[in-house]
Amino acid sequence: MDKIINLTDIMDADAEFFPLLSSEDEELMNSEEVPGDLPILPLRNTVLFPGVVIPITVGRDKSINLIREAYKGSKIIGVVAQKDADIEDPTSDDLNKVGTVARIIKTLQMPEGNTTAIIQGKKRFEINEITQEDPYFKADVKNFETDNKVPETEEFQALISSLKDMAIQIIEKSPNIPTEAVFALNNIETPAFLVNFVCSNLNSDNKTKQNLLEISNVEERANKVLGILTKELQMVNLKTDIQKKVKTDLDKQQRDYLLNQQLKTIQEELGGGPHDNEIKELEQKARKKKWSKDVGQTFKSELQKLQRMNPSAAEYSIQLNYLDVFVELPWEEFTKDNLDLKRADKILNEDHYGLEKIKERIIEYLAVLKLKNNMKAPILCFVGPPGVGKTSLGKSIARALGRKYIRMSLGGVRD
Repeated sequence: MDKIINLTDIMDADAEFFPLLSSEDEELMNSEEVPGDLPILPLRNTVLFPGVVIPITVGRDKSINLIREAYKGSKIIGVVAQKDADIEDPTSDDLNKVGTVARIIKTLQMPEGNTTAIIQGKKRFEINEITQEDPYFKADVKNFETDNKVPETEEFQALISSLKDMAIQIIEKSPNIPTEAVFALNNIETPAFLVNFVCSNLNSDNKTKQNLLEISNVEERANKVLGILTKELQMVNLKTDIQKKVKTDLDKQQRDYLLNQQLKTIQEELGGGPHDNEIKELEQKARKKKWSKDVGQTFKSELQKLQRMNPSAAEYSIQLNYLDVFVELPWEEFTKDNLDLKRADKILNEDHYGLEKIKERIIEYLAVLKLKNNMKAPILCFVGPPGVGKTSLGKSIARALGRKYIRMSLGGVRD
């Protein structure tokens, strides 16, 4: 009974079919008396509301017998939703107490053996007691007290207008809902039927719809429906935003992939791309290095890792920078120190006026290095505010020893 059927495909031109109610039809429907004894058709996956036309597919023997006999007679049945849709053979305790009187408009025998019936809701009723269970349910019923008076206040009119606008927004933003539903909404004349029509088409479970069916006051029911529609619209908007974001990200990835493939093809035609040239440059610099076997093996392993990476990946630039520093380091390259103390003293005096104590300490330091004849010595540390000569002293020491001067800012700290 949850199978979706296109009404226009199964109704012929001369069928007695009224999908929408006029105000006169609604007044006539409300004035009809509820029969005291009704055959009851249990529905598993839907709730029928007054005025609404729905197709149902019946496959249970009890339901098929009921539809066939009722269609030959008065065509009037009672439709009640099951409390649990998973129950295949319901008992009287499995049925809700409030249902809807329905008229069978048309029946069709389907190829797979099921019977499809087009039914229209009429009035709500309440079951007093089940009087028959075989060959199908029958019940003693009474009219369900309903407040059909429509308030003529501006607040109610605004409520109905908001309900209709929100329903139309959901339809327009939901690709699985046919756009014809907007036409149907715009052509509904009465507020009560509009509320019932929206209730019937809510994306809610049977329990929620049954609760709406049992609300007697139309204004209270409209407020409940508006609250449900608000949540549903928020969910539809959220789904739309997520789909747009995923589509945008996917489109960007596809675009980047296609451009990279095209660029790679062009570079191959021209004889190699910039990434290939970077690797070749690293290999050329590595061949000039006089490093140990272990260092050479490490470089080779890291270079192979770079070759396996996608050039557009963020890790590629990090690995490339690492290898650039690797080959720029002066592996096994040394300068011979000039430990001529007189020359060092002369250079220090040439570059600096005053600072006698500091220059004496530097000469003492160099003298110790000369006597020890190794590089294991304390590190000189010059401390002072900017502009007092710390950097220039370092340059003078490098010139005196014949070394290259290198300035390194630790932690990014500079003067």
